[in-house]
Amino acid sequence: MKLAFFNDFTLGVVKGDKIVDISEAVPVNEHNHPQGLLNRIIESFGSYRSAIEDVVESSEGVPIASVSFKSPAPNPHNIVCMAVNYMEDGTRDAPAPINAFHKSPNAVLPDGGTIVLPDAPATIFEPEAEMALVIGKTATQVRAEDAFDYIFGYMNFIDMSARGLGSGGGVFYQMKSRDTFAPMGPFIVTADEVDNPQNLNIKLSVNGDLKQDFNTDDMAHQIPRVIEWVTSIHTLNPGDVVATGTNHRGLTPIMDGDKIELETEGLGKLHIGVSDDLGRKWERETRLERQNQGFDDPTPQVSGKYS
Repeated sequence: MKLAFFNDFTLGVVKGDKIVDISEAVPVNEHNHPQGLLNRIIESFGSYRSAIEDVVESSEGVPIASVSFKSPAPNPHNIVCMAVNYMEDGTRDAPAPINAFHKSPNAVLPDGGTIVLPDAPATIFEPEAEMALVIGKTATQVRAEDAFDYIFGYMNFIDMSARGLGSGGGVFYQMKSRDTFAPMGPFIVTADEVDNPQNLNIKLSVNGDLKQDFNTDDMAHQIPRVIEWVTSIHTLNPGDVVATGTNHRGLTPIMDGDKIELETEGLGKLHIGVSDDLGRKWERETRLERQNQGFDDPTPQVSGKYS
């Protein structure tokens, strides 16, 4: 099942090239906020699933092309992002120590949204293609062997980074948690529809040019270990989001007017624009292309403020 919010946060299920309003099957009222509604449905999905399936089966729905998607997780309590969590196509000798960071829920951006590059002296802005987990039930001190029991579903996720902010304190916070820096969606695919989340192709293109192309089988600390480790530190709740990291070799700068498309196998396509009022420019080089030229740093800014 593919759960999505659309138009004025109507909850729906994607059915081929259409989406079906499932409001009559779920506990909607004017006092519900979208994330709270989602959390209750996730937590009690077994109770609602049959009614939802009946509505989807009996309804034609409306064309996806006629609606606008909202974020499928509009305001999660936690957005946990794994750091340096890929073996980089086997080029790392060993996994990096397991590590993570939080993004603000206010960074959430839906399909069709626009990443806004801030007026800050970042050396480069890079979108990181990731697969995210959506938590299905309260998870505390979860054992690795039980981890998949706590996953409700999966979705596309972009971890935006403003790199090189070396002053003012809280450098990682400044780099990762800005408004619009957590695009996700367009929908949540329930776990029963994903046979093996550790074998999914992830592709990210900028203006139609493929930049990142990797598989989740290259993940250094795989999903069971991720859930085990995160929940050893703090509880995860239904509707929380855990992004599982990226392969950095294809990272590339983005600029004003760019169009980003992220597709994780089976999870649909996420479409995102880019806006930069300062009109800054970088060379169109990936990290791998830069490395092949003998450099060990991202491509430098070539024009605009802070260059």
